[in-house]
Amino acid sequence: MRRAPLFFLATMLEFVLSGLRAGLRGRSFQAVFILGVLMIGIAYLSGFFSPRHPKTVALDVGFSAVRFSLVLLNLFWVQELVAREIDRRVILFSLAYPVSRASFLAGRFLALFLLTILAAVVLGLLLLLAVLLVGGGYVQEFDVSLGAPFWSAIAGFALDAAVVGAFSLCIAALSTVSVLPLALGAAFAVAGKALGATIDYLARGADGDEELVASYDPLVGFVRWLLPDLSRLDWREWAMYQLAPGGDAVFWSVTMAIAYIGVLLAAASLVFARREFS
Repeated sequence: MRRAPLFFLATMLEFVLSGLRAGLRGRSFQAVFILGVLMIGIAYLSGFFSPRHPKTVALDVGFSAVRFSLVLLNLFWVQELVAREIDRRVILFSLAYPVSRASFLAGRFLALFLLTILAAVVLGLLLLLAVLLVGGGYVQEFDVSLGAPFWSAIAGFALDAAVVGAFSLCIAALSTVSVLPLALGAAFAVAGKALGATIDYLARGADGDEELVASYDPLVGFVRWLLPDLSRLDWREWAMYQLAPGGDAVFWSVTMAIAYIGVLLAAASLVFARREFS
């Protein structure tokens, strides 16, 4: 009985290591990572369009580039590490040994999360360099914060991408169509990001459109219990304008993300354990 947890961890570690190797060697990773680097280059150039706040503009565009790249990387990693293995029946070799399917999913998600952290750190360093170089010696009236506020924003984007990755992984565990995790994962990322803005817009009265509020407020109120508000993990204003988010807001946002990841992984494990491969 004591060996069961150790065996689970050992097999999960094997799946983590194989997932890391496959994720770093994948062509999609290389393509998306190059895209992220190019987008950070665009962020650097965008700073020259604002003579008064070049660093703020570059940082804003760069943050959007990092978030977009991390989400896209997670979607392609799930596609390569899980969906494609299922589609090609390669997963049968992994599950032929006396290992639990839960350890396979847990290992793959942990590999996904470690790859996300690695990509976030590298892209964050590139963005940091771009912001430091933009604008020459011009000193802004309100300078950007490139210490803890900057890396807090990067961490929020990484956690945001991890939630999207967990959702895509859950879809891959039950889907028989290989491209479905990619398509639904992208839709989930867009919906989760737009949810907060939609809720705030309706709460402010939708510019006086009472009919719009009456029509969509109940629907949005229902959807908010199903989808996480990923916009709450966007803390870029702290680095850009020194507007620190409240401690309670950060705590509940992180708790929401971790809880949602846990629910998605538990659901994926339950579905995957009952799935038959022929």
